[in-house]
Amino acid sequence: MTHLLVVDDHRSIRDPLAAYLRRQGFEVTTASDGVETRARLLEHRFDLVVLDRMLPGEDGLSLCRHIGQDYGTPVIMLTARAEHADRITGLDQGADDYVTKPFSVDELVARIRSVLRRTVASTTNVQRAHAGRLRFAGWSLDLLHRHLLDPLGVEVPLSTMEFRLLCAFLERPNQVLSRDDLLDLSRRDNVSFDRSIDSQISRLRRKLEDDPRHPTLLKTIWGDGYLLAATVHHEPAP
Repeated sequence: MTHLLVVDDHRSIRDPLAAYLRRQGFEVTTASDGVETRARLLEHRFDLVVLDRMLPGEDGLSLCRHIGQDYGTPVIMLTARAEHADRITGLDQGADDYVTKPFSVDELVARIRSVLRRTVASTTNVQRAHAGRLRFAGWSLDLLHRHLLDPLGVEVPLSTMEFRLLCAFLERPNQVLSRDDLLDLSRRDNVSFDRSIDSQISRLRRKLEDDPRHPTLLKTIWGDGYLLAATVHHEPAP
């Protein structure tokens, strides 16, 4: 059974939503703030998190970033703020979708199922086409478990979006990819914010480059897009 974590500090929203999702066939755990959310994440493996942006204490944006980097779990963010800039900020922090309050529970369920389908399809396609490990410039990426190791063998955590972007580059080394290409290849359906790609590229550079301000691996091709300047070797799974 698909296990969801619903995080909202308003019990009048959290409990009825959890009850409705259970009637739709999901297993649901709830949390009301950042401390409780972090505890639940240590206790269970979740398939998706429905996360309120405005929480007491640690806010939803910080939690979204933590979930993506440490667990790679998809996140749908709930917010009462519908401004364009706020949507971009949420996507920049790794959210897979964005729903504005008040919302239709039927629409939210549809978005949950859509994100889950994209996540499963993305993982399945990677496993089928690239089971094994990719090596580039001293780095190593285990495609099945999403483990990225630096040249010293230290694991570097990746958010879901960072993993998808890195796979897109590794599948097309030394090829210029535009923002539109990267949006399509990273499978962010219903998202068309070019600035979110730029932000994710910057985050990926901070993990891959010795000097992110002067990148030698993940290069900007001005006016065209980005390019991974590396030879990539595929090692099939044993």
